[in-house]
Amino acid sequence: MTDHRVLLLGPPGAGKGTQGDRLAHRYDLDVITTGDALRNNKQMDISELELAYDTPGEYMDAGELVPDAVVDEIVVTALADADGFVLDGYPRNLDQAEYLSDQTELDHVVLLDVPESVLVERLTGRRVCDDCGATYHVDFDPPAEAGVCGECGGEIVQREDDTEETVRDRLEVYADETEPVVDHYRETGVLTAVSGEGSPDEVFDRLVELIDG
Repeated sequence: MTDHRVLLLGPPGAGKGTQGDRLAHRYDLDVITTGDALRNNKQMDISELELAYDTPGEYMDAGELVPDAVVDEIVVTALADADGFVLDGYPRNLDQAEYLSDQTELDHVVLLDVPESVLVERLTGRRVCDDCGATYHVDFDPPAEAGVCGECGGEIVQREDDTEETVRDRLEVYADETEPVVDHYRETGVLTAVSGEGSPDEVFDRLVELIDG
């Protein structure tokens, strides 16, 4: 099977994580996210960059953003080590997008396109287990027993960043920071927009049709 190099773009709630996992399973790809890449390299020695800290973990422990130069190197190294991948969560800004274009060839750059009203509905209805982190949705994927996690029996709660006010703030931040990334790929002619509306199965079928086509 051909090794695919897929970049998934889209706002919070578009379904990148869900679809990335499904694509990885179908095509035997690595899922590479910024968060995982950083956590796997917390102790990486970056002292030669002469930054505020000597490891990515020190930034993370201090609650500070890891500088782009560090994130760039970690993510691109992870991509080089993978035979095929689904990339989610990077690039987050235009500088990162331009760096990635210089360093890595992508087979598919996919924008999961979802109207804001649908994103708000998805995100405000999301619930998580306070113990194991399993995710549910009050409308689309409720637990069998209200308020109780079907995986571990823990309490199901709404995250603070899933309230409507916070969700709309997050979408605004996405528009300010990440839409220039979308424009970059659109202008270079490699972007394909795929509707992210409908069930996860419907969205997945669209992605498979694109990749297999």
